[in-house]
Amino acid sequence: MTTERSSDRPANPVWQNDTPEGQAPIREGQDWSTWPRYDNAVLGLRNYWYPVGWADGIGRKPVPIKLLGEEIVLVREGDRIYALHDRCPHRGVPLSHGRRQFPETVSCAYHGWTFDLKNGNLCAVLTDGPGSPICGRMKVRTYPTEQRLGMVWVYMGTGPVPPVEREIPDELLDNDFVMGGRSNVRNGNWRFAAENGFDEGHAKYLHNTALWRLFKVMPAWNKTEITKVGPWLIRVQEELHWEAEFPGLGVWTNKRWWKRVPLPDRPGKGSKVNPVIDSLDIPGFVSIRLPGLLRVAYPQFIHYEWYVPVDEDRVRYVQLMARFERGLTAAAFKVKYLAAIRWLFHGQFTGQDAWMVDVTDAPPERLYRPDVSITAWRRLVEKSDPVVQPLPSPKGSPK
Repeated sequence: MTTERSSDRPANPVWQNDTPEGQAPIREGQDWSTWPRYDNAVLGLRNYWYPVGWADGIGRKPVPIKLLGEEIVLVREGDRIYALHDRCPHRGVPLSHGRRQFPETVSCAYHGWTFDLKNGNLCAVLTDGPGSPICGRMKVRTYPTEQRLGMVWVYMGTGPVPPVEREIPDELLDNDFVMGGRSNVRNGNWRFAAENGFDEGHAKYLHNTALWRLFKVMPAWNKTEITKVGPWLIRVQEELHWEAEFPGLGVWTNKRWWKRVPLPDRPGKGSKVNPVIDSLDIPGFVSIRLPGLLRVAYPQFIHYEWYVPVDEDRVRYVQLMARFERGLTAAAFKVKYLAAIRWLFHGQFTGQDAWMVDVTDAPPERLYRPDVSITAWRRLVEKSDPVVQPLPSPKGSPK
């Protein structure tokens, strides 16, 4: 059996999956009630910015979306994109069915109640004439919006609105890069998607049939530490085992004769490491941060996944792949992304994840040693003392 031990271990690991003295082991019977805030975060976390789609897909025609269980309509006016609660207070008709009668407004398709895009104020009622007494007395909620990375971001929270840059990784703010991406709504709760992304054990088995990994060797199993660097939790490989012999069963390995390229346990150990990625000095391959952003750092590019809550049973899966290059190298990457990577990685590979997130049925659950990654993520959410998006009251019940 081949074993490789990393020499680049963090000085102060936060969690380990071999549960040494002083570390909390994963216990059989441990369930979501151990993390009550996380357990209640069915609809996500408030006071964060969330990417909700590509900015060039939003025009003058109202576009409905659902975010953290709330119905929202997006409308473009010139260079600005506005977000309003997608419900006319008159009879409850969605404003996303509305018309654009006047600049910087949207009019309900039913009776012409017309709302200012900037502040949501009712500024005209077309079927009640210019002197309608209800004008100025009604409004719909508006949501702060920004455009970054080619996407529309919506802030879900109250109080002072932080800059959207708080939610964007520093390396995407400080460097030139070329990118490609996809955004779609998938089945499954956002927490299942986030746990799948940061899950230590699944990639070695679930993804060993993915075409993206056709020529790359993955370990059969490993021991892992979870360390925290800034806002990121990072999986750090303590030991890599490329094969394992199970008594009475045989040998399990991901090795095949055509697999020539071992997957590095950290981006800085790969060949031809991009200078920007090398400078980040990321001690592990996979990282996660609040409110639900995964980072998978390869030696030459970085893949990001945002898990944006739609409702209890759906998640908006925003994928972005960035290569920190300019000129011809950047152009070549863009062509490669559109020709192959978009389908191989952002399609077939992560489609396997979508399949598992869709069929996950927890709790109840029974965790095992590699689930140290999942429990570390749950602890991070719990310790952040988040404001949890409340579940909506049943229609007709008091709020």
